[in-house]
Amino acid sequence: MKDRRTVDELSIEELEELLRVRKREERLRRLRDRDEEADLLDPLAPPKKNGPAPPAPPSGHRRFQNTGATSQYRARAVPDSDLDGEREPVEEAVKEHSFRIHWGWLRDRGLLVVELGVLAALVLVLIASLTTLRQVNQSSSRAQVMPTLTPTPPIQVILPGGHTPPDSPGGAAPEEIPSHLRHLVSAVTPLPVPTSGPEQATRIQIPVIDVDAPVVEGDDWETLKRGAGHHVGSANPGERGNCVISAHNDIFGEIFRDLPDLGLGDEVIVHTASRAYRYVVTQKRIIEPTEVEVMEPTSSPVLTLISCYPYGIDTHRIVVVAELEQ
Repeated sequence: MKDRRTVDELSIEELEELLRVRKREERLRRLRDRDEEADLLDPLAPPKKNGPAPPAPPSGHRRFQNTGATSQYRARAVPDSDLDGEREPVEEAVKEHSFRIHWGWLRDRGLLVVELGVLAALVLVLIASLTTLRQVNQSSSRAQVMPTLTPTPPIQVILPGGHTPPDSPGGAAPEEIPSHLRHLVSAVTPLPVPTSGPEQATRIQIPVIDVDAPVVEGDDWETLKRGAGHHVGSANPGERGNCVISAHNDIFGEIFRDLPDLGLGDEVIVHTASRAYRYVVTQKRIIEPTEVEVMEPTSSPVLTLISCYPYGIDTHRIVVVAELEQ
């Protein structure tokens, strides 16, 4: 039965007991509120073992607790046999995926290997070709000695230094001679080379492009194999007139390979048996092989150097003109 007495009617002992009960209830209420807040933040946390069991959480925060298709769902233990039955198909699928052959990837890698092999083969062929050409040029350079006089024609209808071998000794290849000039070839009678004398060129030096080569009399196909060729009929070094010297640029020693690198003012030294003559470059031109007028006589002592151009193609001629320094 509920006690309906007022505070004034209670004794001191009863008041103390009542205060103690109230404090205990208040403490329990704070603990309950704190546990409810923890459950709301982490509803999956296990219940605490120490202390009094927390009261059941209010049902208001679980709006769909007993409704819907999963309202009757309850967790149950699954036998290991069932797990093994489900695990085997998954493992088989993983193994099948791991050992499946990727044909597209193999095809791409195979094509890449083939392309790299072809590229490597082309590089090797190019290196072998350049090595062979270098060996031929080195052999020609070693074979070049002091000039040996051979008969050559004093007049040509194309500039010397061509790369097509002649059909007959001392003649030019027919395919190098323009059709409107071929009738002149038969009219030219080869004359014997004049007796070698101390005034003829024997050596040419061009310090800027590291040229130091023998000079032979004549500029036909066979003669240019032995060095630079002095055109028969042109002036000798130091004399008044046009001294014409030609050489190949990419065969037989590549004597004039770097002739295009000469600049105005560069020095060219031509030796004879008696002395050396110093020339200074004043002109440089690219012309057609048929422009033979560059070999015509001049009124002053000049030196004309001729070679094929450009390197390895040889469709034109490069002409360098130098004047004698007194």
